[in-house]
Amino acid sequence: MSACTPTKERERGKGGDIQIIPSRGKARVGAIERERKEGGMREARLGCISSRRACSKISASWPVVASGRVQLHSETYCAEIKMGQHVSRTDFEWSYTAEPHASRRKEILKKHPEIKELFGNDVGLVWWVFALVTFQLISLFLVRELSWFWVLILSYCIGGTINHSLMLAIHEISHNLAFGHSRPMANRILGIYANLPIILPFSVSFKGYHLEHHKYQGDEKLDTDIPTNLEARLFCTTFGKMVWMFFQPLFYALRPIITYPKNPTSLEIINTTVQLTFNFCLFYFLGGKCFTYLAAGSLLAMGIHPVAGHFISEHYMFKKGFETYSYYGPLNYLTFNVGYHNEHHDFPYIPGSRLPMVKKIAPEYYDTLPQHESWVKVIYDFITDPDIGPYARIKRKHAGLDKEE
Repeated sequence: MSACTPTKERERGKGGDIQIIPSRGKARVGAIERERKEGGMREARLGCISSRRACSKISASWPVVASGRVQLHSETYCAEIKMGQHVSRTDFEWSYTAEPHASRRKEILKKHPEIKELFGNDVGLVWWVFALVTFQLISLFLVRELSWFWVLILSYCIGGTINHSLMLAIHEISHNLAFGHSRPMANRILGIYANLPIILPFSVSFKGYHLEHHKYQGDEKLDTDIPTNLEARLFCTTFGKMVWMFFQPLFYALRPIITYPKNPTSLEIINTTVQLTFNFCLFYFLGGKCFTYLAAGSLLAMGIHPVAGHFISEHYMFKKGFETYSYYGPLNYLTFNVGYHNEHHDFPYIPGSRLPMVKKIAPEYYDTLPQHESWVKVIYDFITDPDIGPYARIKRKHAGLDKEE
C-alpha cells in the first residue's frame, strides 16, 4: 500500500533527523518514516500517489521524528491498494515466555475474588440455540420459493449471520457453559443440535482442539488456530490475503486434520452421522436452494463478512508483543460476546453473557490493553496492511522439541 500525505514538507531537524510538517498544496513526495526499535532501526519507504488517483481516506498516525524520538500525530492520507504487494513479515513472531492469560487470571482473582461468582453455566444459552435453529428451519420454507439471486443474498446477510452465531454458541458449549461441567453429555448433544444448520459436522471435534488452543496458546503443534507456514508463504500479497480470507472456513476446518490429526471418537462419529443424515434429508425433501442457503451461509459468514472479523481480531498481532485483543462493539450482541476475548481467555469458564462484568470489575487490567473498534476495519487492515498477514501471529516452540538447544 503506497500512501501520501495531503501535502507534507520535509525539514531537517537537529542531528540530521527528519521532521515532517503538514503544509498546503498538491500531494507530492512523502518522507521516509523512521522509528527506533530495540537493537536497531527500521525504515519503511512511503511512496507518493497523485491526488487525482482514486484513494480512500483513512486515519493514520504520522510520526514526527526529532532527535531520535518518535511522536505520533493523527493525520489523514490517501491510500492506493496494490493487490500484488507482499507482506513485510517472513516468519512468525516467536515468544519464549508463557502465554499471558494464566498469570493474569491468578493476579485478578487475588485482587478481585468476587469474579468467582460469575463462574457457572448460562441456561439462556440453551434457549438461544433452540430459537436460532428453529428460525433457520422455518426460513427454509420461504427460501425454497425464491430465485437463486435472493437465495444467495439472504444466505450472506441473514442465514450466514445466524449460522455464525450458532458457531459461536458451539464455542460456548465447548466450554460446558450451557448445562455446566456436571452434565457434559447434555452439552455435547446441544452442540450437535446447534450444528445442524451449519451443514459441516464439527461441534464435537471442535471442543478438543479449542481447549488446547486455550491451554497451549501459540504452541506450534497444539494450537491449530495458527496458520501453517505453507498458508503464510502462499497468501503473502494483498490479493492473496483476500483469497485466504474468503476461503478461511476451509483452512480453519482442514488445518487441524492435516497438522494435528486425532483418532475419531464415538461422539465425533455420531456427530458426523447425524449431520450427514440431516444434510441428505434437507436436500432430498426441500431441494438444492435450501441446502445452498445454509451451506453457502456458513462458508460466506466465515470469510469476508462483518462478524468474521473476530477470527482476525482475536490473536493476530496488530501491535508488537500483544497476542490477544478484545472488541467491545455492537456485533457482540450477535456473537455471544466473543469480542471480549482477553476476558474470555483469562476466564474461559465464565459465560459470554457475563464477560462484560469481568471488565467492569477489573477495568485496570483491560482498559490499557490494545483493543479493536471495528471488525470490518480489522478485515480491511488485514488485507491491505503489509505489516499484517498470516505470519502476524505469536508462536511458541512445542514442549519437548529442540531439547539439545
